[in-house]
Amino acid sequence: MILALRPLQLLSYRQKSFFSIPVLVALVAGGCTQKLPNYPPAYREYAYVTNGKNNTVTVLDMREYKPVATIPVGNDPTGVAANSQKNEVYVVNAGSNSLSVIDAEQNKVVATIALEHTPFFVDVSSDGTRGYVANSHSNSVSIIDIPQRRVLRNVPVGKGPGEARVSQDGKSIVVTERLGDSVSVIDAKAMIVRSSIPICKEPTDVQILPDSGKAFVTCSGSGQVAVIGLNMSSPEALGQQNAAQEGSRRSGGAALKSAMPGTVDRLLSILDVGSVPVHLAVKPDGGEIFVSNFGANTMSEIITGTNEVSSTYLIGAGPVRAIVSADNSTLYVSNFNSDTVSVYDIDDGKLVITVPVGRRPDALALSPNQNFLFVADTAAGDVSVVRTAAKQGAVLLTIIPVGQLPNAIAVKAFVLRKPPALQ
Repeated sequence: MILALRPLQLLSYRQKSFFSIPVLVALVAGGCTQKLPNYPPAYREYAYVTNGKNNTVTVLDMREYKPVATIPVGNDPTGVAANSQKNEVYVVNAGSNSLSVIDAEQNKVVATIALEHTPFFVDVSSDGTRGYVANSHSNSVSIIDIPQRRVLRNVPVGKGPGEARVSQDGKSIVVTERLGDSVSVIDAKAMIVRSSIPICKEPTDVQILPDSGKAFVTCSGSGQVAVIGLNMSSPEALGQQNAAQEGSRRSGGAALKSAMPGTVDRLLSILDVGSVPVHLAVKPDGGEIFVSNFGANTMSEIITGTNEVSSTYLIGAGPVRAIVSADNSTLYVSNFNSDTVSVYDIDDGKLVITVPVGRRPDALALSPNQNFLFVADTAAGDVSVVRTAAKQGAVLLTIIPVGQLPNAIAVKAFVLRKPPALQ
């Protein structure tokens, strides 16, 4: 889905365009089944697609390229995320201010959690115990206890929060605040805002590096990316910590209770990229990050170690989303305005091929074996499947009908806890 808090002209176009859209049912290549004989019968590989205009989630079998379930959820489902530690999937319902919990083994909603006003996205901690949702019209972030299926706290943040992203180490939640031109950093353990940082205009997407040390934020209103250092040592804070330790030594430990930590969050740099940057894709190794500049038809490549833009290149008309392969070698970009996906060789630094897909492609997801790319075609009501096994030979394999306005995809691969015969 194009970020709900991205530029208003883009959002208004989307809102006006999807009230009466015919569903495209086009089969480019049928009857193709991925042969995976080594997987046990209880193995499942699903893609969960939110259908914003149908109030449903379509479940796709990623090996058979077909729908296996349609799950009713709340109103206007937008963001979706899978839990890496248990067989559950979470769907944000922007129109009903709630989070649907889907049991992936049964493919049905098993709980609904009330949120505050107008949530769009959900992120899940790496240990699978916490969920984080920004509520854009309540200026808050809901912290969810996943095992207990309840909201622990609604943390007040800045104006117009769009995304709340949790770091890999689970310690920091970075919140983009579009109407405040700022970000808030929440301490996950204390469940309070520990930093509020002014950055650039209309921050939207945020990604945190795998080492949890930096966050990168697109600013759609100024054509920039902000770099935030997380939990960084500062001379002032370290001085306070050293003074507290000395006081503790003299007073038998009492001074340590009031000591401030020796780390801070701070703005490191603001980088100029292209017009209307809307999305960030991080290499799995964390070395580079790619910026989709929707208004410039370009991608910008940022070296994360030095916080520098190394290059900007034409990629397609209206690049809106990107994803990097697990081996760090290939970048896939959905071009919203040209109905294509671009395949870019990161190692060689060149565009390899452009593959036609359905109308208004947006969200992307790779199959676990990386051989197939699933593309949500928002105006067509379907998902295109691109064979990616060979970069030069990337080709549209098939198109799967889903629902109206498919806008986000989450992948969940797992083994059933009960054998299929006992389900």
